[in-house]
Amino acid sequence: MDEKVSVKKLTTQSKLIFTGMALSTVFIVLLASFAIFEIEQTLNSGYRNFASIISKTLAIESQEIIKDIPDLEKYETLREHSKSILKNNSDISYVEFRDSNSKIIYSSKDDFPNKYETNAIKASAPLKIINLGQADTAGSVMIGMSGKTLAKIVKTAQFSMILVFILAWIVISGIVYMNTSIVSRELRKLYNGVKKISSGDFGYTIDKENAGREVSELFDAFNDMSRKLSRYNEQTIESLTFERNKLEAVLMSIVNGVVVCDSKDKVILVNNHAKKLLEVTDNDIVNTQIQQFCDTNGELCFKDKIEQFKDTPLEEMESKPLEFNIEISKRIIKSLISPMFSRSGAYTGYIIVLIDVTKEIEMDQLRSHFISNVSHELRTPVTVLRSYIDTLYNYGDNFDFNTQREFIGVMNQEIIRLNRMVNDILDFSRYESQNVHLEMSKQNIVEIIEDCVNQVEVLAKEHNLTFSIIKEPDLPEVTLNIDSISRALMNIISNAIKYSPDGKRIKIRAERSRVDNCVEISVEDQGQGIPEECLDKIFERFYRVENATHSVKGTGLGLHLVKIAIEKHHHGEVFVHSKLGEGSTFGFRLPIDQPEEEPEEYIPNLPSESETQQESHGNGWTLSSIEKK
Repeated sequence: MDEKVSVKKLTTQSKLIFTGMALSTVFIVLLASFAIFEIEQTLNSGYRNFASIISKTLAIESQEIIKDIPDLEKYETLREHSKSILKNNSDISYVEFRDSNSKIIYSSKDDFPNKYETNAIKASAPLKIINLGQADTAGSVMIGMSGKTLAKIVKTAQFSMILVFILAWIVISGIVYMNTSIVSRELRKLYNGVKKISSGDFGYTIDKENAGREVSELFDAFNDMSRKLSRYNEQTIESLTFERNKLEAVLMSIVNGVVVCDSKDKVILVNNHAKKLLEVTDNDIVNTQIQQFCDTNGELCFKDKIEQFKDTPLEEMESKPLEFNIEISKRIIKSLISPMFSRSGAYTGYIIVLIDVTKEIEMDQLRSHFISNVSHELRTPVTVLRSYIDTLYNYGDNFDFNTQREFIGVMNQEIIRLNRMVNDILDFSRYESQNVHLEMSKQNIVEIIEDCVNQVEVLAKEHNLTFSIIKEPDLPEVTLNIDSISRALMNIISNAIKYSPDGKRIKIRAERSRVDNCVEISVEDQGQGIPEECLDKIFERFYRVENATHSVKGTGLGLHLVKIAIEKHHHGEVFVHSKLGEGSTFGFRLPIDQPEEEPEEYIPNLPSESETQQESHGNGWTLSSIEKK
């Protein structure tokens, strides 16, 4: 058996060595070819530059030579000068002088036919010469380079590069072979150690003498594992039971619910949170088939999903657990099923993790509803504004002053409505911030109430509504932020106007609270009222109580902003009382004394539209009424 394994290992090792050698050979050949090609291109470029320099030098020398001699002697002078150059330089193949019309004045091809080569590298330079019988004209001198020196340099470079890369290939091949041999020997030691462990020889250690640093660390890890296995093998049944009990204790303390089932779908362990979520006891579920568990509606909520889990490959389930939701007593419980394996990798069952996501799903639904409401609410005023503006733009000249005024009034109302919705959204973002601190000061709360009533006077007139402000005498000033309290009170009063039938009265009270040292403000309407089951959620963000016709519009943020302003920023308390068909009372209590804080974020103040109108009625309590008819 050992000999077969050795042969197989040797064959695999040889294949790896040969593959590495082949890859390194291909890489070195390609690299050498590229290097030789680049060197040859560089030499050719340098040689051409050299030829160009020689041609320019020859042009300058020739111009100097013939500058001060008669015209008849210039030809012979150029000829003699060219001959001397050709005799002293074996790399120059020929020399030609041409006039401005490219007509050859002198060429050495006739005098030195043996040196002329058709494939010579050409280079030319401008030259001022005097043609026979003519005035000064511009000409040129051209030389041809044979390239013999270049060829010798290229051959020498090629030979040197090939020799260098051959030596590099030999060195790399030797390193690969030696490294493979060393690794193979060390892996053999590790293989023998693993065989000892698998045969039950726990505690066997590998000698790491002369081993490399990385392999030495691997041997240390193996030896450490072997010693731990030896200690584990020596443990008693009591210690194993103790470890199991610890595992169960950890499982029981996990925040999420956990149900452990074996490979036959029998429940073997359930932690406390899972029993709470499923509303069962140990006797109800332990040692039963999980498929038989029923949800609130009496349906087998796990059966189909477990069958789907079993029909899916374990590898897929391990990387992506099966996820689904069940409903228990109006709670939405997210369930995840993932396989469970032993230390040896054998499948032993599955784990069901239970997470209560009721609040998250409710918030997602509220957000979706909020986005839908806001989209609809924003679209309505924008559509109205667009149609009215388009009508005025195209047909405004045909309308009389009253019609134009009516159009502008409608547009103004829609702009105010749009501005209020945008302010609600912006205020929600500002007030939810953790670092918002409002500037506090002592203020008369009644003046704030009257100012808010004046601001909604026009809106109340449209519905023929009447306001009654009932204030307790000698109310103390309250430490508050005017802007924040004004916005909160405006939201409550605006809601009262929205839900009040035409011709009714809205009562606003300001009095000392019977609870703590507070001032209590309440707004009572005679609207349709709020169902009792909605009262606990009325101040939540995005929550809206829809009426039968959905005629009352809004973003669902107004009352939530009231709650934040009163409770978070003023340490007060909001409240609501309502009965269906009898109306609602919204209000809040403010502590009379508040610590003053420096503002960290500026929030603009609400503008006032008119002065407060008040009428005194007798001594003590004062009733201020504004009739909207």
